[in-house]
Amino acid sequence: MLKSVCVFCGASSGSSPAYLEAAGAFGREIARRGLRLVYGGGDSGVMGAVARSAFSAGAEVVGIIPRKLHALVAEADLTELIVVEDMRERKARMHELSDAFAALPGGIGTLEEFFEAWTWRALGYHAKPVGILEVDGFWEPLRIFLGGVVDGGFLGREHLADLVIRTDPGELLSALESLPPLAVHKKPERGK
Repeated sequence: MLKSVCVFCGASSGSSPAYLEAAGAFGREIARRGLRLVYGGGDSGVMGAVARSAFSAGAEVVGIIPRKLHALVAEADLTELIVVEDMRERKARMHELSDAFAALPGGIGTLEEFFEAWTWRALGYHAKPVGILEVDGFWEPLRIFLGGVVDGGFLGREHLADLVIRTDPGELLSALESLPPLAVHKKPERGK
């Protein structure tokens, strides 16, 4: 059962108003379900929109931010702000406090955090579900790329099928909640 969802997303607003609208809808859906939001701790862009909407709708919102970034960003309205030493500690605390992970539109930081969470699930380091909220075609190039990674023999089809992608916040959260553990891990053949 999900109690806490970690959201990876951009500190920028992006080029489409749909990104902020989707972030607001996702935050409200988290609150409607009585879930806690864990996120990067900033007050700008997509990140700020998801946090503000969740908090104003009554959700518990926990931000986790490295000390260096905390000095550079405005403080958000949230339940708790945890200031850590560096990005590694930030991600470790996010993983510790969350039951699932969702990526909304963002940049290289969002991609790095998302891929780490998904990789750790694929390798069996955790069983927490990982998903993407598709907004206005933002993630479509990644989906095409990942299909090529599967075709190239570097990602199993079962791993790609395990990644939850939805366009509706409620459908994404429901799918994350009902996703079974991923059964994996056979020793690779030598030379393959």
